[in-house]
Amino acid sequence: MLLADKWQDYKIIDCGDGEKLENIGGFLVSRPDSQVIWPKRLDKWTNVDAIYHRSDKGGGYWQYINKPKDNFIIKYNDLSFKIEFTNFKHIGLFPEQAVNWQFIIDKIKEKKSSTHENREIKALNLFAYTGGATAACAYAGCDEVVHVDASKKIVSHAKTNIEINNLHQKKVRFIIEDVIKFVLREVRRERKYDVIIMDPPVYGRGPNGELWQIETSLKRLVEECVKLLSDSPILFLINCYTASFSHISLKNILSSYIKNKGTFESGEIGLPIENSDMILPCGIYARFYS
Repeated sequence: MLLADKWQDYKIIDCGDGEKLENIGGFLVSRPDSQVIWPKRLDKWTNVDAIYHRSDKGGGYWQYINKPKDNFIIKYNDLSFKIEFTNFKHIGLFPEQAVNWQFIIDKIKEKKSSTHENREIKALNLFAYTGGATAACAYAGCDEVVHVDASKKIVSHAKTNIEINNLHQKKVRFIIEDVIKFVLREVRRERKYDVIIMDPPVYGRGPNGELWQIETSLKRLVEECVKLLSDSPILFLINCYTASFSHISLKNILSSYIKNKGTFESGEIGLPIENSDMILPCGIYARFYS
């Protein structure tokens, strides 16, 4: 398992009984988590600043004991991210993804430093959410990053993350569109990318109601995305959170379609729980890299 254990501004204090207690930049938050089926380690969670409550009608709401600060930003190494508390319990980023951001940065920097050719590196980030991986690609030195997500509001948040990292001078294209429609158009245009990243949901809708179901849609998407890989690809990364299948299944999809020489890996990602040997599992990944 890969652990996102290099955070300074984020920690899990405790987990138990379907909840997790998080320290987000000094702001203590209690949120539900379906993976947490064991009992709490601490007798009492004190000084909590905000609690998320689920609604029987879907979504939920935040109960604030103390209001979060304006312009709430936390850092991961050299990257900064805006925190925003939403009605769907999210905070504007997934902290476990730091392991993927770091791998992206390391692979791109490694390729840029080792190559003697004047080669542009282009990256495509699908289901890109608030742009953690987009910022990682731009920070690492990609010459172009294309960020695709169906939500206008989420893309606006991603643009803010690029700005607060002073990466707005980089060539980052933000696309609000159904992912499969965009990929099919890029295939017709014969566009090529050296890095492809995706974090597909289990279920979703595009801007015009396009249906996404991971069990039936992922294979087609990967097949089409492989057509977009350059002749010397650097990285193809898939991350999933609530998928019902194994990380080995993800790796099998990649190895079925990618015929380039390189390494295929898969596994779980997680977050350490402070003062404990326990780990909170946070999803699966598969990746190809050269």
